[in-house]
Amino acid sequence: MALEQWKIADMTLTWLNGGVTHMDGGAMFGVVPKPLWERKYPFNERNQIELRTDPILIQVEGRNILVETGIGNGKFSEKAMRNFGITEEAKLEESLALLGLTADDIDDVLMTHMHFDHASGAAKWEKDTLVPMFANATFWIQEIEWEELKKPNIRSKNTYFEANWQPIAPQVKTFRETAEVVDGIQLIHTGGHSAGHCIVNIERGGEKILHMADLMPTHAHQNVLWVLAYDDYPMESIAAKQKYLLPGIEESAWFIFYHDYKYRALKWDKEGKTIEEAVLRKSGTE
Repeated sequence: MALEQWKIADMTLTWLNGGVTHMDGGAMFGVVPKPLWERKYPFNERNQIELRTDPILIQVEGRNILVETGIGNGKFSEKAMRNFGITEEAKLEESLALLGLTADDIDDVLMTHMHFDHASGAAKWEKDTLVPMFANATFWIQEIEWEELKKPNIRSKNTYFEANWQPIAPQVKTFRETAEVVDGIQLIHTGGHSAGHCIVNIERGGEKILHMADLMPTHAHQNVLWVLAYDDYPMESIAAKQKYLLPGIEESAWFIFYHDYKYRALKWDKEGKTIEEAVLRKSGTE
């Protein structure tokens, strides 16, 4: 099992194997016509696009910080596996073992939001009981997100699963606008995709790195108007992309991805037209 590692500033970033989904391309690109998005991202015979769910391990200052948790194991029925195009479940513990780590070595988990494809790896089955995957970690979750997932509405109940939040409840630390876990690594509340959606902003050693999470789940969503049909508040998504994505491109920031089939990280030119540097997924399509 190959893991992509990327050393930048004083950090090491490693993408763990969190599983893979294949979601409807039309839903993932919202109102964007297929003749436009199909030029930028491949799709299968069911019109689904490949979306990795690979958590990003950030090692810095002696801490192991995980961004997102993957789709876990044994969390979905056969019907759900088919509907969500899940062709591979998580291998988080195996990935960590390759680094000489266990799940107990994770200090912090940064959750951009708690939709099932980001949060299902937070707990695991031990016989018939769900227990925390990362027993020693603090889970950082925006307070609106935390409250909504406990009382989901008719729409959000299809993605906020009790099995993903109840086992970790004693480990959760909520915040309102920002949470800085270590110096220069910050969760920022944006809303848009969900009411409590956040991005991760990293500024260390003169480098700026942005994880836009589901505001820009893939490199093909760079256009600020290309937002998901899954977004609860699409105009907020657009505003957040204008606020963080566009200045990030102009500032030569790196962008890292949890879902992208091809890119782990990339940097565009200042006009956002050309990819100048990239970290590719080794088993992805070149």
